[in-house]
Amino acid sequence: MRIDWLGHACFLITSSSGLRIITDPYERGIGYAPINESADIVTISHEHFDHNALREVKGNPEVVRRSSVAKGIEFKGIECFHDEARGSKRGRNTAFLFNIDGINFCHLGDLGHALSPHQLKELGEVNILLIPVGGFYTIDAREATEIVNSLKPNIVIPMHFKTERIDFPISGVEEFLKGKENVERLPYLEITKETLPAPVKVVVLDYER
Repeated sequence: MRIDWLGHACFLITSSSGLRIITDPYERGIGYAPINESADIVTISHEHFDHNALREVKGNPEVVRRSSVAKGIEFKGIECFHDEARGSKRGRNTAFLFNIDGINFCHLGDLGHALSPHQLKELGEVNILLIPVGGFYTIDAREATEIVNSLKPNIVIPMHFKTERIDFPISGVEEFLKGKENVERLPYLEITKETLPAPVKVVVLDYER
């Protein structure tokens, strides 16, 4: 399996059989390169322009917005909020849990609050966690670290943070990386169930395309 970060909260996950999943596609113009990729499945955590730009994805993908089955894969949607005030500021958000090639993925979308014990239990075992870390619109580095410490995934991939490509009032990834020892920067990640590292490894993916 291969994981590419297209920018922001958007990833291309390609299974060993060639199935392609794109998460939270963004509108062109936010700063990152146009997506210009095809997909079999697109997940959308919430209806904001930087996460729901389905028309930017090529092909005829099945769209997942809540718990459902697409292309034979079960997507578990865990309802949460885009802010710390139960959605009164920015609305609802859905975190997705799904299994590809025997690996449990969790994409937290624009999570804006700490996860409750019930929500953590719902997520269960997470091998690869895609988590926002930039703050302002989402959880910040401290809150993200607390979730990582609770879930103890094998791999953490930070997302939704400030880069020179995007002019959002959010923090860069370095704040999240402070104090973390097992960190690797890669252009993309190739992984199998058998090669999952011991918890917890942070992988920062390169968005340059």
